[in-house]
Amino acid sequence: MNREYSEILADVKEQLLYLQELGVENLSVELPAFDASKFRLPAGNITPPPAAKTEIPAERIERFAPPPELVKKIAEPPKSTSNEPPASRLGLLESTKLSRLAQQPKRESLFAGPTEPVEKPPMPKKTVEEDLTASLFGDITKTLPESKETIEEIRADIGNCTRCPLYEGRTKIVHTTGNFSADLMFVGEAPGADEDQKGEPFVGRAGQLLNKIIEAIGMKREDVCIGNINRCRPPGNRTPTLPEAHTCRPFLIREIAVIRPKVIVVLGNTACQNLLDTKVGITKLRGNFQDYYGVKVMPTFHPAYLLRDPSKKRETWEDMKKVRDYLSGLK
Repeated sequence: MNREYSEILADVKEQLLYLQELGVENLSVELPAFDASKFRLPAGNITPPPAAKTEIPAERIERFAPPPELVKKIAEPPKSTSNEPPASRLGLLESTKLSRLAQQPKRESLFAGPTEPVEKPPMPKKTVEEDLTASLFGDITKTLPESKETIEEIRADIGNCTRCPLYEGRTKIVHTTGNFSADLMFVGEAPGADEDQKGEPFVGRAGQLLNKIIEAIGMKREDVCIGNINRCRPPGNRTPTLPEAHTCRPFLIREIAVIRPKVIVVLGNTACQNLLDTKVGITKLRGNFQDYYGVKVMPTFHPAYLLRDPSKKRETWEDMKKVRDYLSGLK
């Protein structure tokens, strides 16, 4: 058995020498010397194995070596069968590079539109109100700017207004009144019959209910500021049209910049949508503070609506408690 193991080691060494002669690189195998003490010999066999062969017989090497003709054929470089000169072959290789191929046109998507440039329609011109708002607040202004105007100057600018058709049926222009340095401001829709006669906002039945709401949060009417989106009464107390509201709203915006209230309570759907410039209804916005250039805005129901549906007074009271608590936290 030990003799067979020695012969196997000798064959492995012969194979290694053959691979090295063929030019195989990075081949290095260390074969340990045979140590008979690490193996158990069968009983009765105490003859130590012969020493590992250090030399390989010539006949064994000749048996594994390839014929000289094959070695010479491998060593010679392959001959080209083409008659073209080297420069021509190089040019052919360069011309077949992927980078030199003609670029294919991009495939059009099934959903792609026409490839011709489409002319964009011209931007609509800004309305007078947008110009006023942009000049007052700027495009990225998030807080009210400092205003150098006074309420008297704004009223003088309004003058005997004939900017919209509502002037034809009015009796008096109903301006914003109250404390022009107040922390709390109320904004309604438009004057009613009583307001049109007296020239003061919220003086009829709805105004009396508003006074009670103000008193319920621990304030008085003279402590707050009250105004409307429109200053002229619409015929039959109808809702102001969008052009009518947009004609009058810039003057209210200028007054807000002068008064600088901490909270604005918008009363009813028309006032809410016009001041906040939104189409969301009052029922979805009420009870949650909105932002108007850094001013807190609380949408709630109009007192005239509460007179028709008293069940909404509880929700209005919840809205006003949030206003009261917010103002108390600022002190």
